[in-house]
Amino acid sequence: MTAQNISMINEEGKKALKSKLQFVYDTKTADYLLKSIIKLMSDYEKLIPTQNKKEEFVSEKDTILITYGDSIKEAGKAPLQSLHEFLNESVKDTLTGVHILPFYPYSSDDGFSVKDYFAVNPELGNWEDIEKLSSDYELMFDGVINHISAKSEWFEEYLKGNPKYKNFFVEADPNADYSKVTRPRALPLLTKFETSEGTKYIWTTFSDDQIDLNYENPELVLKIVELLLFYISKGAKLIRLDAIGFMWKELGTTCIHLEQVHKLIQIFRDITDAIAPDTILITETNVPHKDNISYFGNGYNEARMVYQFPLPPLTLNSFLTGNANHLATWAHNLEETTEETTFFNFLASHDGVGVRPVEGILTKKEVEAMIDKVHEHGGNVSYKDNGDGTKSPYELNINYFDALSHPDDHQELKVKRFIAAQSVLLSMVGVPGIYIHSLLGSRNYYKGVEETGRFRSINREKLDRGVIEEELKDTSSIRYQVLSQMKQLIETRTQEKAFHPNSSQQVLFLNDHVFSFIRTNKDNPEEKIVVLVNVSDELQSLLLNLFENDMREKSVLTDLISGYKPSIQDGETKITLSPYQVMWLKG
Repeated sequence: MTAQNISMINEEGKKALKSKLQFVYDTKTADYLLKSIIKLMSDYEKLIPTQNKKEEFVSEKDTILITYGDSIKEAGKAPLQSLHEFLNESVKDTLTGVHILPFYPYSSDDGFSVKDYFAVNPELGNWEDIEKLSSDYELMFDGVINHISAKSEWFEEYLKGNPKYKNFFVEADPNADYSKVTRPRALPLLTKFETSEGTKYIWTTFSDDQIDLNYENPELVLKIVELLLFYISKGAKLIRLDAIGFMWKELGTTCIHLEQVHKLIQIFRDITDAIAPDTILITETNVPHKDNISYFGNGYNEARMVYQFPLPPLTLNSFLTGNANHLATWAHNLEETTEETTFFNFLASHDGVGVRPVEGILTKKEVEAMIDKVHEHGGNVSYKDNGDGTKSPYELNINYFDALSHPDDHQELKVKRFIAAQSVLLSMVGVPGIYIHSLLGSRNYYKGVEETGRFRSINREKLDRGVIEEELKDTSSIRYQVLSQMKQLIETRTQEKAFHPNSSQQVLFLNDHVFSFIRTNKDNPEEKIVVLVNVSDELQSLLLNLFENDMREKSVLTDLISGYKPSIQDGETKITLSPYQVMWLKG
């Protein structure tokens, strides 16, 4: 970065930033924070390469892999190096980005209880390994900034009474009324700790090892700003703000999605836009859709990407029931994004399949039916505390491949159904994110659940590189069949401007058993792709009227997947889809 970048925060920009700071803090604190933030940006001037804002911040070329730093391991080599080599050998020309789940030293929750934000877990590798990865792939770092490990230096020094960390955490009265507070886990909200000043009750939203940070303290805010700048200097092109909705506490409220949270994200956005305009902030808020998309911000001034949380459960529901009506209706009502914002689509991740995002979309009975299927397919269900003595399902813990199929189904059917589901992910508006265990056709990892006692471990297996590479040589294996078909779909997608994350999407209600929609090239509206996904195990026939869908000039349609060209007569074509067949008809 050069001094020219710093000057991008001109007097008008400083005024706007100060206004946001004043919304959250008093004038004196806002003045102090503004001055200190500008100083931090100057300090990182020589560490962050100059970025010229891209014409398009995302494109149809973009596909992001989601993985742990040690998802691929081998003896005698740092896992980050093994991962890098494996990706270069297997998918270098297929993927553009890699989301490395928290790779910092941690004490629990498979990395999401961070001990040191500024260090790489030595069991994975070092910063040099991260920076080398960033030379081949656009990296997404996790900003786990709602909470920090109870074993961190910050919290241990707080317990000792170090004044530097006195207000880094949220002390609370155990006798206060917390009935309105949103509870994501069936665990106590407060945890008792013995400190140099006596017994204290500390806010711990997620677990007693994950201590919530106190954003009322300006010194804490500056440490987080420094952290974001540090991550950018180390190669982060995307920063995922984990569990960000919970970061401000105010008794008498739900303590989630408060306006202070939105203002703080806007502040982070202003800083990153000025110093590294190609950096993308992405918010992780596993909540109902309306709340989730609020993180685009008024005027789209917050996250540039938000996780599309309803997509995994709605896609799963479609294939388990053989009916895509809920998925189609939801997709039809999706808000249009801007050229500077889009959705981050995914079906599987390190976590389970959240069910809260489909509140108001699926009925309680439909969710219960999905839970029954997950149990039949070898999975489990996690519950959250509602704060009134009751609990409700929070997420389905199961590998997505197994979630879609009964254990007794034959392999060909399982693979076909799985690939059809993945085609939904790759076709829709937004940038696709693919979990490594989906890309490699992994299965339920029961041993992990037995070893950790945690349901989420079912989808967090660590894979031996040598074993995986041998399995991928076997053309009859699930791993080979899934990876080869996924690569074909991704590579086809990247050649089509109609699949640009911001190209328009028009849902067609042709048949309840076929999820169908049209993607239109935003630069050439004459170029369209009709997406047809049979979510059922039965043959489906439908009539596609080209005139009704503004394709009247098209005399030829071609399925980009199979090469099939359906006959067209008087602007209509009859399409027959075999069970779980997918067509991308370009006209």
